[in-house]
Amino acid sequence: MRVADATVLTATVPDDDLLHRLADLAAAHPTDLRLVRWDMSGPLDPATAAAVDLVVVPHYFVRPGGFDVLHDLPRLRYVQLPSAGYEHARPHLPPGLVLCNGRSVHDAGTAELAVGLTLAVQRDLPRAVRAMGEGRWDNPFGPSLADRRVLVVGQGSVGRAIVARFRPFEVDVVRVASTARDDEDGHVHGVDELLDLLPDADVVVLAIPLTRASHHLLDARALGRMKDGALLVNVARGKVVDTPALLAELERGRLRAALDVTDPEPLPADHPLWRAPNVLVTAHQGGNTDATAPRVAALVRRQLTALLAGEPPVNEVART
Repeated sequence: MRVADATVLTATVPDDDLLHRLADLAAAHPTDLRLVRWDMSGPLDPATAAAVDLVVVPHYFVRPGGFDVLHDLPRLRYVQLPSAGYEHARPHLPPGLVLCNGRSVHDAGTAELAVGLTLAVQRDLPRAVRAMGEGRWDNPFGPSLADRRVLVVGQGSVGRAIVARFRPFEVDVVRVASTARDDEDGHVHGVDELLDLLPDADVVVLAIPLTRASHHLLDARALGRMKDGALLVNVARGKVVDTPALLAELERGRLRAALDVTDPEPLPADHPLWRAPNVLVTAHQGGNTDATAPRVAALVRRQLTALLAGEPPVNEVART
């Protein structure tokens, strides 16, 4: 086996598109950067495996046992995810690694979808789509988004992007984060205040990471605190919401929901959420836009540039 050159930073990227977008960076560092296409679907050849320092994980990489291939990379130091969430990866990584997430990549796409889902349900666009399919003129009267109170739970980069897009809609935005604080835009409430804030919210948007603390944050008690007719929008993770408790509220006709993430996920064809009243379900498509690929490339470029310069990694979220 060829001995790996310790002076060369070897990084794997999952597809030809990303390899192409980074070709100029590799060309500018011909002696100290090596890019290898690898989608983690199988093992690398031994010589390459012995040299890999950084792995860029493919999008939506949820293959059972998929991260096991990383255990065969003796020099691996960094794992770069394209997603902001990292709970699906961290438990399966070898020890001694720096895990970096995709913060900033999906902010715009997820925020756009959060607003789109809210408008779709507020203005009952699913009803319009059904009427259109039947060739039926249907002109319902319903709630506006203007003049409503929108509670955004989560003030990371995605949550802040959501807030920024809601503000022009003439709504009262209330922000909630893990801890209370004040910033240039006013007050941010702590999550410990959530139960007291829910009764006054017309729309509740979830953009909070999935952790032990946020698992079933919206449980039966919290959902019961929401006002009649309120809308729950989840672009976070499905397990932030207690699905059976939400189903009970939907079937009673008391709450409405727009869900880009579900528990379980993917949602089985026979799951009652598909047929529950007052719910719109999309298939985890917050980041499914043509803005994603160039943003991933920009993040990986920043990451490689930092490592080549001997600087700390970008977007570090955990060490295994």
